[in-house]
Amino acid sequence: MDRNQITGLIMMLVLLTVYFQFFAPEVPQPDPNNTVIVDSVATDNTALSSTQEIQPTVEPDSLQNIELQGKFGVFAPSATGQSREIIIENEQFILTFDTKGGRVKKVELKEHLTSDDKPVILFEGNSSDMGFLFTSANNVISTSDLYFTSRATNRQLSPTENTEITFSAKTTNGGSLEYVYTVFGRGYQVGFKVVPKNIDGVIDNTDFNYFWNSQVRKLELDLTDSRNRTTIKYFSVADDDVDYLTETSTELEELQLDEQLKWVSIKQKFFNTAIIAESPFSSGFIQTDVPLSESFVKQADMRLTVPVGDIKTGKANFTYYFGPNDYNILDTVTDGFWKNVTLGWGPFGLVNKYLVIPIFNFLDAYLNNYGLIIFLLVIAIRLILAPLTFSSHMSMAKMKVLKPELDEIKERHDGDMQKAQAEQMQLYQKVGINPLSGCFPLLLQMPILLAMFYFFPNAIELRQQSFLWATDLSTYDSILNLPFTIPFYGDHISLFTLLMTASTILYTWSNSQVQTVQGPMKSIQYVMPIMFLFFLNNYASGLTYYYFLTNLASFGQIALFRKFVDEDSIKQKLEENRKKNKNKKVSGFQARLQEAMKASQEQQRKRKNKK
Repeated sequence: MDRNQITGLIMMLVLLTVYFQFFAPEVPQPDPNNTVIVDSVATDNTALSSTQEIQPTVEPDSLQNIELQGKFGVFAPSATGQSREIIIENEQFILTFDTKGGRVKKVELKEHLTSDDKPVILFEGNSSDMGFLFTSANNVISTSDLYFTSRATNRQLSPTENTEITFSAKTTNGGSLEYVYTVFGRGYQVGFKVVPKNIDGVIDNTDFNYFWNSQVRKLELDLTDSRNRTTIKYFSVADDDVDYLTETSTELEELQLDEQLKWVSIKQKFFNTAIIAESPFSSGFIQTDVPLSESFVKQADMRLTVPVGDIKTGKANFTYYFGPNDYNILDTVTDGFWKNVTLGWGPFGLVNKYLVIPIFNFLDAYLNNYGLIIFLLVIAIRLILAPLTFSSHMSMAKMKVLKPELDEIKERHDGDMQKAQAEQMQLYQKVGINPLSGCFPLLLQMPILLAMFYFFPNAIELRQQSFLWATDLSTYDSILNLPFTIPFYGDHISLFTLLMTASTILYTWSNSQVQTVQGPMKSIQYVMPIMFLFFLNNYASGLTYYYFLTNLASFGQIALFRKFVDEDSIKQKLEENRKKNKNKKVSGFQARLQEAMKASQEQQRKRKNKK
């Protein structure tokens, strides 16, 4: 402020002082003999003369009220108010409701912690918004903009009691739109229904749109893994099956669903939030995107259509699920809801559902050490597979007895692998050996090994369970964090992955001593263990620990089988087969195989002649 401005202000103050001192009008004093006493409940505190007629005071609508009536119509009385939180707690979670929008504002799970030992909060405050969009007198109204009233107070429920919480959005005609929530003393489900009262003709005859926008919070250690396992899943009534948006997408994923939907869930690796409809949603729209903030793994949005007839007839009944992706819990919620736990495609899912999970649950009921449970799971699976393993071992034992003859054939046809293989096939036919008999048992075991690939990373029972140096069996067991990132490997070293790789290489080498694999294939069989070293370094340590134990159990089984297998008796049996099959005709399969090999030899000979 410069000198001229200061001078001007001083002069104005002086003029105002002189004016009010000498020229201000006198205030008339009331006549004590002509005073009317007004009741204290009157809204106007100004004294009235006895000659004035008291009229009812009618205040014109303010500009704000006119604006609210134009925007909200008959719901204008609910367009203003105060936000109040109501907290309801049961054994499993703490729910915070908000009268602003009449919605669930916050969900905190009591039995779980985040990777940094903080309470698991599925959503909170402005990170999640849910409600309905509908039209009234052609006004588009969002319930999240309305202030509901409720008489409910904070409560902590015992395991055996339930409670209902009612929120009402009032209208000018004395009607209301009510939300009624039912919270149970235990469990992760919350009942929710929409109840219209005296609003016929107030709501337009158009469908309601349920919306839920949620920023999915980071709860696990590995942000990348969490994002790769977070998506929106839904149950299609027409297909009677579950589908979902691409989990690993790093861009906007969206899908218009012109079909009836039983439920829609925002599924994370170990937790999910979902809405389940008693009468299906008639259609929907879902989308996910990856936010910039590392505090959130994904942005998930849904728009679901509720027929207006269901609203008006009281059929708009729903159930919320706020809880863990525990197969044993989800399997009891509703149709297909257990598929929020990723058990694997096709046969892998069946193996997990009907073999692995029942055994795991049985052991979990009696033991609380998950390292020991995984050990016993390995033993149980190996016992079940023992007949197949023994059959494979017997096939390898026969190949070992024949190995001197096979080596002789290779030397005789040095450099000509096709002729050597043709003569080997003739030898197999004479002694009665199917060279593929050792492969079939291994192939039958593959679904179980691959089923574990899905089971362990998604088993919430292993979450934050420690064993030996692994602090969490549901994620990688880092023994050393690297100062740099190795492409396709990571920035840490997982010890169980190293042990698994070393034992796999040793097991492969042990089998190669009794196999006839030669040439490039003998080296290629070592490539897979090295690939798994890179591929599984970031996977659940429970999985690599299981594979490591499986390799050790395989060594033990082989050592045990060798005690029961007499190679001399095997050799004697093969010689008997040789005599018996001396004049036996070649089987159709072997004949076709020999013809194919001869054709291949002829083509190779022609190529050599051309060169």
